Amino acid sequence: MPLKEEQIRRIFGLKLRQIRERKDLSLFGLSKKTGLSKSYLNEIEKGKKYPKPDKILSIAEALDTTYDEMVSMKLSGKMGPLSDMIMSGVLKEIPLNIFGIEENHLIDIIANAPEKVTAFIGTLFEMARSFDISKDYFYLSALRSYQEAHLNYFPEIEQSVKSFSNRYQIDAEKKLSSDELDELLREEFGYSIIYKKINHKELDGQIRSVFVPKRKELLLDAEMSESQKVFILAKELAYCHMDIEIRPLTFSWIKFQGFEEVLNNYRASYFAGALIISEERLKAGLNKILSANTWNTDAFFDLMFSFTESAETFFQRITNLLPIHFGINDMFFLRLSHTDDDQTIEMNKEFHMGKSDHPRAINNMENYCRRWVSTNVLLNKDKYKEQKGVRLGIQKSKLQKSGDSHLVITASNQDPFNTKVERSVCIGIALDNRQSKKLKFLDSELDERLVGKTCERCAVNNCKERVAQPDMLYKIEHKEMIEARIEKLIDELK
Repeated sequence: MPLKEEQIRRIFGLKLRQIRERKDLSLFGLSKKTGLSKSYLNEIEKGKKYPKPDKILSIAEALDTTYDEMVSMKLSGKMGPLSDMIMSGVLKEIPLNIFGIEENHLIDIIANAPEKVTAFIGTLFEMARSFDISKDYFYLSALRSYQEAHLNYFPEIEQSVKSFSNRYQIDAEKKLSSDELDELLREEFGYSIIYKKINHKELDGQIRSVFVPKRKELLLDAEMSESQKVFILAKELAYCHMDIEIRPLTFSWIKFQGFEEVLNNYRASYFAGALIISEERLKAGLNKILSANTWNTDAFFDLMFSFTESAETFFQRITNLLPIHFGINDMFFLRLSHTDDDQTIEMNKEFHMGKSDHPRAINNMENYCRRWVSTNVLLNKDKYKEQKGVRLGIQKSKLQKSGDSHLVITASNQDPFNTKVERSVCIGIALDNRQSKKLKFLDSELDERLVGKTCERCAVNNCKERVAQPDMLYKIEHKEMIEARIEKLIDELK
């Protein structure tokens, strides 16, 4: 891939600075030796200007090096990883702007860092390449960090939803219908909406809508559920109301073109969830459930179905309100999938907030623990209460290794994209003393289980749900045993 002019300027500037400092020469001194102004040389080192060949030759002679060395795109020593990062373009993939960081400032920080720091950064970069971490991974990781930094609550979007509801007289006390949103898009925003079956064989069953911007035409799969229609139409209204132009054109998305598209997709999804599930009404309903002395599954079902049949939309919306309105900010959200003809369980969406030991996605083919209610509800459907095709479970889960405990509430239903797949969503709330006080029903009779993260790392004895031996645990324990013996040997020799 050819380097961009900006990358060439930046690497040349770092090369000039590296060689100059190696020669123990100041910018003032280099200016005197070359006849070039100090300010001009400073602009070169900052990557703002690239000198002409005759000036490069003059600089090379002043630094007692070759022209070829000066124009080489490879930095040496501690700056080696930095040139790799610049040439790879990876810094362009990371949305630094949402963290208030400029790329040039980050490069300066890394360039000025001690050798051990740059070696560490180089290690991270090598790991990213070795594990083939994609742009989408960077984007979604950055988005999760952005959500966590804002406690997953965005008052400006909440206010935008309230303004929209007032402007178009959306009744927050009533359940939204697709007909109501369809009419709004057609009448107020000039949409043409076509309902037809989307060819699942060509699109692998993953596409429910396609938007054509030039014609303001929205193609919707006629076979999707009412709750899916409501969410997609609400999301389109979000794009319109918030004047969002850079956006994915399909649901589900296939590929993001840049982080702004990822962020706008999230903002529109947040708007849709807030429009479907009123902040004030959900807050009041959750307060009744969380402050009750006993857990009431039927009350939870009633609250969810008063807004939507989509457990995922409902659970995601709860994560918006728990930190702000209930002070519960150590929690996680997960979505897991299970195929009927396969025993594997895949974690394909996650969001974490807080410092507790949370279960996380498994990228190395290990088997996610079956003792969690979020997995058990997929494998033992008959054990759980069901309404309208949704099963609900609740459990106090204590991690065997760290001892961290969570209250986990989970719901499962058929994957709307694939009839052979069941999926569950769950919210896990860390049960420390402060957070536990907010959940009055914790002292009532609830299922409690000792859990692990994966079978391969779990030390729970006589586990009936185990589907693999704890090989990784054995390796870790063996390594720790060897380390302990070496330490003992060293002590004996002192």
